[in-house]
Amino acid sequence: MKFAHMADCHIGSWRDPKLKDTSTLAFVKAVDKCVKEKVDFIIIAGDLFNTSFPRLDNLKTVVSKFRQLKDLDIPVYIVPGSHDYSPSGKTILDVLEEAGMFINVFKGTVEDGKLKLKFTLDKKTGAKITGMLGKRGALERLYYEKLILNNLEDEEGYKIFIFHSGIDELKPKEMENIISQPLSLLPRGFDYYAGGHVHIVEDRQIEGYGRIAYPGPLFPNSFAELEKLESGGFYIVEDGKLRWEQVRIYNTEKISIDCGHKNPEQVKDEILSHVKNKELNNTIVLIRLAGTLESGKPSDINFKEIFEFIYSKSAYFVMKSSHAVVSKEFEEI
Repeated sequence: MKFAHMADCHIGSWRDPKLKDTSTLAFVKAVDKCVKEKVDFIIIAGDLFNTSFPRLDNLKTVVSKFRQLKDLDIPVYIVPGSHDYSPSGKTILDVLEEAGMFINVFKGTVEDGKLKLKFTLDKKTGAKITGMLGKRGALERLYYEKLILNNLEDEEGYKIFIFHSGIDELKPKEMENIISQPLSLLPRGFDYYAGGHVHIVEDRQIEGYGRIAYPGPLFPNSFAELEKLESGGFYIVEDGKLRWEQVRIYNTEKISIDCGHKNPEQVKDEILSHVKNKELNNTIVLIRLAGTLESGKPSDINFKEIFEFIYSKSAYFVMKSSHAVVSKEFEEI
């Protein structure tokens, strides 16, 4: 058995014109890799799109890749994520599923006020797949608290549970403010738990449960994520072994400057010196500044000259974060 586990594609997440199609490109590249690897099926653990009604140009590209997978008999199993649903409950996912592009495995019935999920059988491999949707504010916890577990835990065979939630026990310290839920709410005894929502690359075997994995986003969704992850990726799971496949669209160059005891001109010169002898073709350059200037104000730093110089070296895109820079006068007040 060989399958791919993606999550948090967030197609359409970037608003800047130069990056607005990047998540779509990442999705196309990931699907092409899955086809080349001849996977049996693909899992998408929520947030395929960044909004419940994505832009038509992005949608057209995504649908064409789903159509390719369908023609190659590579089924896609998905659960909706916190970005896929609108408050009204209506989403483009319903239209795509009706068109046969993928299968939403969040299916079941309500019995005596409890939720009873059912399995979707992958005919090619015999894998039994089910899962839980994600909602904004982690409101899916209400569904977990009413979930009937017996039928899920007693089912025999190779079982996959897809979910779109943070788990307390797997959450890194820097994400401690993100709403999550205890591991105990998940049904036990599954072979693979395909996670999404938390943008981390994490793979852990937990006794009584199985292998719980987060592949991270297909492409980072913010300045901080680009800094930390540099690129996105997904897992390929083959005979129980995981392999993380990087999806690189652009190179990244990170510049971090401590502005302490420097004036705006010195800060500018240090940034220019950092990139002076570097090749920046097809590169996103990230500039992070922090500290207290010896003199002058943050607005005195000549970012226009900095950006023009970096773009002259064929950089694809330049981003800066300077909110942590303060002037000495401001600090004294």
